[in-house]
Amino acid sequence: MDGGSGINTLYKDAFDKLNVDIRKLHASQSPFHGIVPGRRVMPLGTINLSMTFSNAVHYQKETLSFEVANFQRPYNTIFGRPCYVKFMAVSNYAYLKLKILGLCGITMVLGNF
Repeated sequence: MDGGSGINTLYKDAFDKLNVDIRKLHASQSPFHGIVPGRRVMPLGTINLSMTFSNAVHYQKETLSFEVANFQRPYNTIFGRPCYVKFMAVSNYAYLKLKILGLCGITMVLGNF
C-alpha cells in the first residue's frame, strides 16, 4: 500500500506468474522517479487487470491499470492512489489493512509484513 504513489505498480516476477503474454502490455508514457536514486526508469509497459477483493458473495470488483516494473522486490504489487479511488478504499498503514466499502458492508484486506 502506498498512498503517496500516483500509479499502481506490478513487479515483473508477479506479472510472469500471471502467465500473461508480454505482448499484451501497452506502451507506457510514465517513467518512474525516485525508485532508483538519481535516475529515471521506464516501466516495461502498462496492463489493465480485473481485481476482486473478498469472496464470491461479499466482494468488490474493478479494473485497474498497472505499470509493470522490472525491479526485484519482496512483494508482488503496490496499490497506489488510483486503486484507493477506484475502490473507495481507506488504508491503515500501522496495521497494513485496506478497508473497502462494498454492497454488503465493509471488506477488509490484510497486508503482509
